[in-house]
Amino acid sequence: MSSTKAQKKVVTLAYGCQMSERDADTLTEISSQKGYIRSQELEKADLIIINTCCVRESAENKILGKIGELKHLKEANPQLKIAISGCMVQQPGALERLRKRAPHVDIWAGTHNIHEFQRLLEESEEKGKVAEVWEKPKETQESVPLAEKGKLKAFVNISYGCDNFCTYCIVPHVRGRERSRKPEDIVEEISALVKTGCREVTLLGQNVNSYGQDLDRAYDFADLLKAVDAIDGLWRVRFMTSHPKDLSDKLIETIAQGTHLCEHIHLPFQAGSNEILKSMNRKYTREYYLSRIAKIKAIIPQASLTTDIIVGFPGETEEDFEQTLDLVREVRYSQAFTFMYSKRSGTPAAQMAEQIPLDIKKRRLQHLINVQNAQSLTWRQEMIGKTYEVLVEGPSKSNPDRLTGRTRGNELVVFPGEAKLMGTLVQVLIQDANSWTLFGECVEGI
Repeated sequence: MSSTKAQKKVVTLAYGCQMSERDADTLTEISSQKGYIRSQELEKADLIIINTCCVRESAENKILGKIGELKHLKEANPQLKIAISGCMVQQPGALERLRKRAPHVDIWAGTHNIHEFQRLLEESEEKGKVAEVWEKPKETQESVPLAEKGKLKAFVNISYGCDNFCTYCIVPHVRGRERSRKPEDIVEEISALVKTGCREVTLLGQNVNSYGQDLDRAYDFADLLKAVDAIDGLWRVRFMTSHPKDLSDKLIETIAQGTHLCEHIHLPFQAGSNEILKSMNRKYTREYYLSRIAKIKAIIPQASLTTDIIVGFPGETEEDFEQTLDLVREVRYSQAFTFMYSKRSGTPAAQMAEQIPLDIKKRRLQHLINVQNAQSLTWRQEMIGKTYEVLVEGPSKSNPDRLTGRTRGNELVVFPGEAKLMGTLVQVLIQDANSWTLFGECVEGI
């Protein structure tokens, strides 16, 4: 039997990147305005929302499997509403195919109209099944529901879409061309979040470094960081993702001079070979990338650098792969997110000749992981004996008797402490480390 209106429950599942997570929270907040309360129990839900990803076909297959699993819940509770949104739905020609595959779904929405979800939900309640995917965004979503109110940490979109068209990436085709939100709307949203208890924000964009290029004024990402840094009550500011070609000296200097701007820069290089970078349409060279790294280290010597790397891109030779390993060794990243190239239908790379056999891609990936893990361990071991500011997030997932938090450099720290420290800044003396985690002792609350 369905729950009463006041007790209606919504469960939201997000797949993919941080922007997908942020969109999922927005959909949840819109649902709450219709009387739904957030839940984690699929079996008791009155509304299930899945915000999808299509960056890799393996991710899409996983999502399709989950959608299929929901069919028995719909059969058990015909009043249950199922909504599917996001990048997978936005792909050209995908809606018709998906509707045929999953006729038990009530609402379909793309990436450009999630702010219309309340209307779609109301139409579904009145008429039954609803599907709406806009080919192009009709407007930039300036004012959005305060989806992450009450959280210690929050994601905030500063732009939508991407203009870079890397040959392996589907994102520009499903998120559209780049659109920047107005800076005053971003500052207003963050200020409101701070009033609800938020102390750390991560500014999100497919390429935050090109923020503002489409605004009606001379205003760039460095200017936005200065404005956010000045918000009273905010302790930390992070951002992702940065494209190397748009990482300016002004931006690096702004981070160095900031009060709350964290000294962590995630700067994907993807491949160490100029030939592969050209084939990827990354629009920079190995030498240019390394010049940006040198500039960061000169101005922000304490900066923690992380990156994304793809191995086994079409045409990648052993020499190309060795250049990737050499770059990893030279830069000394604190962490790297490593991936085997996989075909993504609708992208130029999927049609390229010289696709690399799976066994070679697996071997190269494991070699890269081994090299990076050793470097991550060295990076963290060098932090032993030093004290760092840590924002306490809550109990450790691996050991609930310990607290966990992150440094300004985004390193994960586990340490003993009382629950009352959650949501505060403390000083932690680092005593031990492995490739992924620091372990220490709280020596002072801030």
